[in-house]
Amino acid sequence: MNDDFSSSAPRTPLTLLGTGAMGTALGRAWLAAGHPLTVWNRTPERTAELTAEGAVAAGSAAEAVAANRLVVACLLDDASVGTALEGADLTGRDLVNLTTGTPADARARSAWATERGARFLDGGIMAVPPMIGAPGAFVLYSGDPGLFQEHRDTLAVPAGTEYVGADPGLAALYDVALLSGMYGMFAGVTHAFALLRGADVALKEFAGLLVPWLNAMAGMAHDTAGRLESGDYTTGVVSNLAMQAGNDTLLRTAVEQGVSTELLAPFVELMRRRLADGHGDEDTTGLVDLLRTR
Repeated sequence: MNDDFSSSAPRTPLTLLGTGAMGTALGRAWLAAGHPLTVWNRTPERTAELTAEGAVAAGSAAEAVAANRLVVACLLDDASVGTALEGADLTGRDLVNLTTGTPADARARSAWATERGARFLDGGIMAVPPMIGAPGAFVLYSGDPGLFQEHRDTLAVPAGTEYVGADPGLAALYDVALLSGMYGMFAGVTHAFALLRGADVALKEFAGLLVPWLNAMAGMAHDTAGRLESGDYTTGVVSNLAMQAGNDTLLRTAVEQGVSTELLAPFVELMRRRLADGHGDEDTTGLVDLLRTR
């Protein structure tokens, strides 16, 4: 959250399309910082929280867009953005799309907005609603660099900003890549607790061991990035595939504990495939190449 404002400086007015849980959190942060806010939601009653705090509710999305040059969309999906803005005049507008979508969605929506006379910025929110306005929340942005620079301070009010490039699809790509890493971690945590579920174990005490262990292991992402960029997958490897893939302890223990191997087995299989291809002296970096389909 950006607090670097003079108390007398005028705040940029903006329009917010979508007042669900995330939209409401964003709108509340902008209102608290003194930004005049126009809001619209397909279900009008859902704007009540923000209008009670000073926002102005528009009767239609087109009316909301007409109210301000800076327009932020935080809707259900890409299709809902197109539907909401179908009758709106986007000429001269700066459209910031914080609706979750794919890189292809973002690129197509950027072209769509440009054809209608608007500048376009796509965003990926790396936070849940309670995090908005607090340290740690950030939004990935990609698209029109001029739009980002002009509105950077306003966009930084509810969450930190990370501009990742002019390609409109990059924010969505980064977003999904980060979430994929998160869900991979969730899968590992799920399997770990399944192993312990039937044992005489204090699960909270185990969590106290698991969290610092995962934090310590997360640093391997820097090694993987470095090896992928250099093309050298073997220098400095301390735990190679010959050691990891050749050991069936993980899967045998799961079977002994009455736990399905469906979360762990695909990764073990990838390691074994890479090992069988003659890469036993590598770490897991080469699995990235196995996953690529083009």
